[in-house]
Amino acid sequence: CPRRIFNGIMPGRRFWLTAAAATIALLSGGVTNAAAAGAQPTVVTASLDGEIDGATQSFLGQAIGRAESVHAAALVVLMNTPGGLSTSMDDMVTSLLNARVPTIVYVTPAGARADSAGLFVAQAADVVAMAPGTNIGSAHPIDSSGANIGGELETKIVNDAVARIRELATSHGRNADWCEQAVRQSVNVSDAQAVSLHVADLQANDVPSLLAAVDGRQLVRPHGGQTAFHVAGATVQDVPMPLQLRFLQLITDPNVAYVLLLLAIFGLLGEVTMPGAILPGVVGAISAVLALLAFSSLPINLAGALLVVLAFVLFVIDLKAPTHGVLTVGGIVSLVLGSAFLFNTGPIGGVALSPLLIIGAALACAGLFGFVLGKAIGARNRPAYDMTARAVRPADPEEMR
Repeated sequence: CPRRIFNGIMPGRRFWLTAAAATIALLSGGVTNAAAAGAQPTVVTASLDGEIDGATQSFLGQAIGRAESVHAAALVVLMNTPGGLSTSMDDMVTSLLNARVPTIVYVTPAGARADSAGLFVAQAADVVAMAPGTNIGSAHPIDSSGANIGGELETKIVNDAVARIRELATSHGRNADWCEQAVRQSVNVSDAQAVSLHVADLQANDVPSLLAAVDGRQLVRPHGGQTAFHVAGATVQDVPMPLQLRFLQLITDPNVAYVLLLLAIFGLLGEVTMPGAILPGVVGAISAVLALLAFSSLPINLAGALLVVLAFVLFVIDLKAPTHGVLTVGGIVSLVLGSAFLFNTGPIGGVALSPLLIIGAALACAGLFGFVLGKAIGARNRPAYDMTARAVRPADPEEMR
């Protein structure tokens, strides 16, 4: 066996064989470590373009997961947003703060912005960079319709937002006082001003120049520990938003989700009133599923949703009961009020339904149900006919002469 063969070797030769084996192992390990140390780093990029919502929230989480799985040297988030949902913003901030890779928010291209909720997401990153011709700020809390909140509620929400933005800025060594002004007074600055005010860390014309500027930069991560960017000569891997999230981003637009809800209700009502038509039922069922998917990603005001449902209940009852349109009028009022309060998207960069869409939906419902109601009232007012069958004696041929 090998052990016996080895033991049979003379002691002097055994020493040299052992030394040679150790040297070979040490050299092979050194070559491996040198190759690992000289391996080209990887940087992952992800583009967040548009409203901050459930889709962008999920996408950022996926991008961070991808960067962590490939042991990327950094994750660069290419940002251009006017703001969005505060609930999605909160989750995105948490994801960036707890990422196990260094993170950079790069406001790009020229003309891009990181406004409202985007300011909070940017300040959660290890580095904030801006391309020429970009701006950042305008983070005063507003309600879902875009109006001021007012009263004690506004004071409470503003103070909470100020505490959060100050903590994010301070933990990354940025200008917490200016960030507070962006929340309280909606101030906004250009890329050059943001760097001079220490709201952003640097300017960069493109991703390669950004990586060259941050290479070797020392970082203190929010969850503890110190690290540095090692991104010189890095391979850049872009993570595109998956098709399903792009579709979700499309239908989670409140206006699109609202239209899907109306199509679902009209389609299902059409199938009930015209059994066998098939097409209205298919359109209604598909629209209902898509509307539920969209609403699952949007903060819904329960009172608004109940008012919308109540509107269609009143429409249907008015077709059956002799109320002569009173319930239809009440249903239109309920629809308008419910639509106005349907989405409760939070105080920072909230979104709401377009007033023109609400008015259009109300007019469409009034026209449709008014037409159907008119037909129903006309049918109820027609005179009744006696349809009772009577036996008639056959005529006598002799009497007919």
